[in-house]
Amino acid sequence: MSIRTWLAERLPIDAVQAAIDHKTVPLHRHSFWYYLGGMTLFFFGVQVATGILLLLYYRPSSAEAYDSVQFIMTRVPFGWLIRSLHSWSANLMVAAAFIHLFSVLYLKAYRKPREFTWLSGMVLLFITMGFGFTGYLLPWNELAFFATRVGTDIPGAIPVVGDAIVTFLRGGPDVTGATLTRFFGIHVAVLPAITTVVLGLHLLLVQYHGMSVPPSIEDEAARIGRPVRVMPFVPHFALRDLFGWMVALALLAGLSAYLPWELGRKADLFAAAPAGIRPEWYFLWTFQALKLVPGHVLGLEGELVAISVLSLGALGILLLPFLDPNTTRSRRVVNWLASAALLFMAVMTIWAYWGGE
Repeated sequence: MSIRTWLAERLPIDAVQAAIDHKTVPLHRHSFWYYLGGMTLFFFGVQVATGILLLLYYRPSSAEAYDSVQFIMTRVPFGWLIRSLHSWSANLMVAAAFIHLFSVLYLKAYRKPREFTWLSGMVLLFITMGFGFTGYLLPWNELAFFATRVGTDIPGAIPVVGDAIVTFLRGGPDVTGATLTRFFGIHVAVLPAITTVVLGLHLLLVQYHGMSVPPSIEDEAARIGRPVRVMPFVPHFALRDLFGWMVALALLAGLSAYLPWELGRKADLFAAAPAGIRPEWYFLWTFQALKLVPGHVLGLEGELVAISVLSLGALGILLLPFLDPNTTRSRRVVNWLASAALLFMAVMTIWAYWGGE
């Protein structure tokens, strides 16, 4: 008896093989965007692998966190490279996730019957931002400490529950070692556990429904009376996906080797905040938008109004499949709104980067 036969009696190998043999991917002029989901997954895999290696030496306390990261970068063989890979892949993962989001918006891949695929993808994007926010503090350097203090201050503008949220995030009234320990637990335990479940569901739904064909391609195929071309998932799409991963790995390795991630100075809880403190680039647009809001808007706290608008926007995007009637007009409206949001985020990010006031 062969090993495959022995395994096939105990595992659904034949069913999986049949599914792989019959799985196809639409082939058209927009097929390039299908690779962004896999690219995001690749960077997440790098995060998991390098994060596990960093955990072998990292110590999550305000007294030892900075020194342990410094030890990793200076004493552990290739420790500086592992940390750079972890930091750069985090940023590239966020970038790939946002590009994937807007490509799905423009290609209308959230339409029926893929509503739950969209919802699970949006939850994964929010979790990705949570990974970025909680991981930023872990080196316990000066920049991360004061940026986290500013970031955790924002929910305080919410009436009734704002102070409770701030206290929950910080583990007390201010950013301290308790905040670091809390963020570490969220970063390496809570978020990965949630991600495992949601990512598994998302991948299952993607496999079940397949890749969405944009309405423009569907209309074009119907007009000429010919079905949309497809290509086999294995080996055609899989090999192209693998090639994209190799390009991403080369980019990641180049950035990590030639632009290693800096550590900065150790955080001092009693020092004044240095000039130019700002969050990571993917939070810059929110940071700059909040700075531009006046103190009061229509008799309400300006910060509360800004948070409410951003929250409603996030809720609207989350529920988009149920709000969009999927007509030609609604598709154009979604495209305009997506373009306006993208332009707004880009302008705010650039403005904040150049020290806009």
